[in-house]
Amino acid sequence: MSKKKGGKRLNKRMLQEMLQTLFQQNPNETFSFKQVFKALKLDTHPTKMMAVDLMEEMAWDDFLSKVSDNSYRLNLKTQVQEGTFIRKANGKNSFQPDDGGTPVFVSERNSLFAMNGDRVKVAYMARREKHIKEAMVVEILSHKRDQAVGKLKVEKDYAFLVTEGNIFVHDVLIPKKKLKGGKTGDKAVVKITQWPSKDSKNIVGEVIDILGKEGDNNVEMHAILAQYGLPYKYPKAVEDAAEKIDPGITEQEIKRREDFRDVWTCTIDPKDAKDFDDALSIRKQGKLWEVGVHIADVSHYVKEGSVIDKEATKRATSVYLVDRTIPMLPERLCNFICSLRPDEEKLCYSVIFHLDDEANVKDYHIAHTVIKSNRRYAYEEVQDILMGKDGDYATELRTLDQLAKCLRERRFKGGAVKFDREELHFDIDEKGKPIRAYFKKSNDATQLIEEFMLLANRTVAESIGRVKKGVKAKTLPYRIHDQPDPTKLETLREFVVKFGYKMKTSGTKGAISKSLNALMDGCQGKKEQKLIETVALRAMMKAKYSTHNIGHYGLAFEYYTHFTSPIRRYPDTMVHRLLTKYQDGARSANQQKYEELCEHCSDMEQTAQMAERDSIKYKMVEFMEDKIGNEYDAHISGIQSYGIYCEIDENHCEGMVPMRDLDDDYYDFDERNYCLVGRRHHHKYQLGDPIRIKVARANLEKRQLDFALAD
Repeated sequence: MSKKKGGKRLNKRMLQEMLQTLFQQNPNETFSFKQVFKALKLDTHPTKMMAVDLMEEMAWDDFLSKVSDNSYRLNLKTQVQEGTFIRKANGKNSFQPDDGGTPVFVSERNSLFAMNGDRVKVAYMARREKHIKEAMVVEILSHKRDQAVGKLKVEKDYAFLVTEGNIFVHDVLIPKKKLKGGKTGDKAVVKITQWPSKDSKNIVGEVIDILGKEGDNNVEMHAILAQYGLPYKYPKAVEDAAEKIDPGITEQEIKRREDFRDVWTCTIDPKDAKDFDDALSIRKQGKLWEVGVHIADVSHYVKEGSVIDKEATKRATSVYLVDRTIPMLPERLCNFICSLRPDEEKLCYSVIFHLDDEANVKDYHIAHTVIKSNRRYAYEEVQDILMGKDGDYATELRTLDQLAKCLRERRFKGGAVKFDREELHFDIDEKGKPIRAYFKKSNDATQLIEEFMLLANRTVAESIGRVKKGVKAKTLPYRIHDQPDPTKLETLREFVVKFGYKMKTSGTKGAISKSLNALMDGCQGKKEQKLIETVALRAMMKAKYSTHNIGHYGLAFEYYTHFTSPIRRYPDTMVHRLLTKYQDGARSANQQKYEELCEHCSDMEQTAQMAERDSIKYKMVEFMEDKIGNEYDAHISGIQSYGIYCEIDENHCEGMVPMRDLDDDYYDFDERNYCLVGRRHHHKYQLGDPIRIKVARANLEKRQLDFALAD
């Protein structure tokens, strides 16, 4: 029988692996028996016969396709798929198929050095007994990004970049002449010029920007942006183009618009906001209230295809880090020309509603307008007035609040899902150092604005999408939200039963969302509230942009779009332009072009959110840096096989107690019930449980807080 190197006899399992590798590494080739024997150096009759039998079995398993009586090839239909590679620092990489199927494990040796987010082609490996399904990367179709951020290490003959979270298998080699003056310890942005291959495992790059010394606030924030391929400076050509825009409004332009300059109008925003992109007006007309939702007319100033528009398209969204905003548009546009500042005449695109006292819409129209805001409010001021304090135009604000409450109540009756998530915020000093951490909750003032923005967005979407039977609606980017994942909903139902709650997982959309709301209301203020909210959120799909409307499940709207924030979101600008064209009688726009733009905007939104989360993590660690050894009351906010995430009750900072520190027992991870259970003493750590922790370590570089259990 054939022997392997080192004198071992070939058994069936070894031979199967050899065959598998041969076909996977040559996915487009057909092999005859002779070619297989030659390629695998099979030189005895028994091994050749074993190989023939194995190929027959592999064809039965759909791993191979039989081309003729004596030849086979890899079954591309079932064995080769395209999708996204997800790299994990712990080596548990996976492949996410394009069709949205279950992710499949990819070991490091089968990864072809693919990076996180790369588009890849994989071949599925023949399933081994008692092993999970595995895939092997056979081709990298495109790299997600071609730059990396990290710390430079400069040696005598060469230099390299050590990346955050070790996203690469190897450090990036940098030729000395491509260092751009960088020194050891500098944070730098490096462009990859050579990817690993069969011939060389090295990744080679060149420095394109030196960010500065580690630990400096600006350097760290820029590093977070660069890490996600987000811009941290504005191209000069774009800023120059913005400087040339004339902010003046001609008489001719005013004549083309509806004039709201004499109608009482205000903006309500966070106290530190500078880009006011929405305003509300209100006046009594007969028995009805006329409420105008006025949105900055960005598309009047930013023309399609212009240098400013191209940059805005690329960015697709403003990015909100803890201590700064990276705007989608140049500052001159977003904070001055387009911003609806008080006592200045501004051009808007508006939805004008006529509402009765119960906020039923009697009629509406969408128009280009000119406004002059009477007052700029911060949310806090409005909240005080709504709570009974005296203030400017209190009657108008309280009327708007009453109407908003009617809209809100009707929305929840209609099946909208109640998820009032709290957001972590920091107060920071002039050096960017956090001095206080707190949660921001929604209140009547924020809900007032939210309800009118939702109404405007929904109305605009209906004005284009809702057409007579048999008529095809014109192209429009919608904001869509699919129904929850049925299996995750069932997991949620099984889980909440243990706490004595009931929940529907089948029936109409409305019935499920009403059941979800009843659950949210029922657990309010209870020990398990956070836990149930977390598990329920995991069952929800992510909202995204698309020209294919499926409605918005969370809001229970059949038609919904984004129209109200064109200063900070590109889809809103697209909607403004299309509405204007359609009002002028234009035919439907090219759907494929807008669908591609929608996908890009959805991707950029996700990327911006990840950068925002990383900036919060960084500030969290920075805030806790001088509190090592302090003890706090906390609750368990997440459970993984490698440790317990805990959130401090007092300041909401989150850290992890590593599994190695739970040394009183061996703990098993019960994924379905979100808990760790001790094998001997059966002690249980459950999501939502109160826990006393001590701050053990604060690692700014890794943006990681480590806690230990307090004695």
